[in-house]
Amino acid sequence: MNGAMRDRTGGDGSDDGDGVKDRKGIRKGIRKGMENMDANRSDGLRTGEKRTGEKKAGDRRGDDSRMDDKRDDRRDDADGRIELVVLDMAGTTVADRGLVEQAFAVAAERCGVIPGSDDHEAKLDYVRRTMGESKISVFRELFGDEGLAQRANREFENAYHDLIDAGGCAPLPGAVEAIERLRAGGRKVVLTTGFSRATRDRVLDALDWHGLVDLTLCPADAGRGRPYPDMVLHALLRTGGRDVRRIAVAGDTGYDMLTGRRAGASVVAGVLTGAHGKGRLAESGATHVLGSVAELPALLESR
Repeated sequence: MNGAMRDRTGGDGSDDGDGVKDRKGIRKGIRKGMENMDANRSDGLRTGEKRTGEKKAGDRRGDDSRMDDKRDDRRDDADGRIELVVLDMAGTTVADRGLVEQAFAVAAERCGVIPGSDDHEAKLDYVRRTMGESKISVFRELFGDEGLAQRANREFENAYHDLIDAGGCAPLPGAVEAIERLRAGGRKVVLTTGFSRATRDRVLDALDWHGLVDLTLCPADAGRGRPYPDMVLHALLRTGGRDVRRIAVAGDTGYDMLTGRRAGASVVAGVLTGAHGKGRLAESGATHVLGSVAELPALLESR
């Protein structure tokens, strides 16, 4: 027993000096370690609070940025400036002079429709009511047979080309000046038509209008013709437009008005130089009815 005590103490039952120092050192080390842990924990909390604060500040900056974007959008909406003008050709910018009906009469007769017959008058009435629509679509409805419709469309184009070559194609008064004024004001101008590419290009050649506008489109370029919105929306994409509300559409037929409405245009202007009158244009959704396309620049500049 005493030997064991001497092993742990200085031999007389008292603590050895070195042992006391060791135990004090251990306790001191433990306390120091705990103090360090507490300090680290506090630093971590402060760092976390700082990071949370930074994150919240970042969120606020992100919210502010989004709010700025929304305010910019609202300012854009409030501005309402028209950036793209989509114009019809025959009856709106190009004098029709009855060429469509004359060409139809030739095509119908060559496809077996007797001039002056009830069948002829019914078909001609349908052509008048659907002015502005893709011509092949009209012939498909009239003849009900794809082969006969394609033949009628070819005969129509040939007859129309002959009429153009005979000098039957001319710009409407003020049309060229209106287009130039619209473009001078920083607006893109696109011409659209229900004719085929071949007929469209024949008209442009006859008028020497290549380069007059930013773009010309026919149904084959966009997918579907009027009254679908395809050509107007295709014009927006091709010209790099940013908002359908910044489009103006002008035309002389009810189908032009339907197309503009379906495309989301803010201005859908009917003109009284072509196929349909004020009543039909208004019924089809015209926001404005003008005497001619020559009045369109002033209308857009007043907005």
